[in-house]
Amino acid sequence: MAKMKNVTVRGYNIDDVPEMAEIWNEVVKEGNAFPQKETLDYEGAKKFFASQTFCGVAEYEGETVGMYILHPNNVGRCGHIANASYAVKSTCRGKGAGKVIVEHCLFIAKQKGFKVLQFNAVVASNVKAIKLYEALGFVRLGTVPKGFENKEGVFEDIILFYHTL
Repeated sequence: MAKMKNVTVRGYNIDDVPEMAEIWNEVVKEGNAFPQKETLDYEGAKKFFASQTFCGVAEYEGETVGMYILHPNNVGRCGHIANASYAVKSTCRGKGAGKVIVEHCLFIAKQKGFKVLQFNAVVASNVKAIKLYEALGFVRLGTVPKGFENKEGVFEDIILFYHTL
């Protein structure tokens, strides 16, 4: 598949949950990006996605190719800081959908009243994501040595990023 032109992102609805869970679970099973170890079944996915401030679904030519979740990173006096997670279907990675998803998320986060988007744990070996985030203006805050245990049980560094909205 060549570069995907005209990827669109919209808010999810209940009919999107099975495909969102499938994409989410694919990343969880790969064990190199998300902190979760357990996959989501349909009921768990419904509850999980409904608990977010916003969930976006990326589509290309009628196919769901990716998704994201957006929520507060903390509460109270730090509740203006958002956090997000992104997932692109493995067969669609490297084709431009990720950039569209992150840009949409930045727009929605600002619209929802957040002032900052912070990533707590970008795995250092996830070089494509790091390159994208930096290209979109995210700033590195620092590194947590051996902060992520990958699927093989190896501990990798994680990088913290932020973007002012």
